[in-house]
Amino acid sequence: MNNAGIMDRMSALADVSDAEWERVLRVNLTAPFLLTRAVLPHMLAAGRGAVVNTASEAALRGSAAGAAYTASKHGVVGLTKSLAVMYRGRGIRANAICPGGTQTAITVDPAQGAHGPATLGPHFVNLGRVSQPEEQAAAIVFLASEAASNINGAILPVDDGWSAV
Repeated sequence: MNNAGIMDRMSALADVSDAEWERVLRVNLTAPFLLTRAVLPHMLAAGRGAVVNTASEAALRGSAAGAAYTASKHGVVGLTKSLAVMYRGRGIRANAICPGGTQTAITVDPAQGAHGPATLGPHFVNLGRVSQPEEQAAAIVFLASEAASNINGAILPVDDGWSAV
């Protein structure tokens, strides 16, 4: 299970510094890539395995988060789908959850004049309730379990319907 995530400053593309871009991509996308690559030989040797990545509701649309966060979480979805297709014949499954608002320690420090908070507008009231980490964990446990043995390449919103708005 790859559960890496930091927020960006909710900046539009033209306002993202190189340092912010590299930091967010490194934590949110490169870390799951490196961890999966490290465990993959063990899964292949066993002839089975399940990877569950944590993407974000932001991976399902253009998002109101910043460009770096949104791009990184879209990348997690692509990484998940690539892994699912490339290794399905070797007993490896890969899926991702896309949490909406979840009560965690992750914080947002928007840049002055950031586009993200302004674009949330009326969608902010439709975010649904904030979930508890245990609710996200339950989806992860299911996707990693034998009960999900034929689920591969799925991108599962766990967001109280936010992605349906």
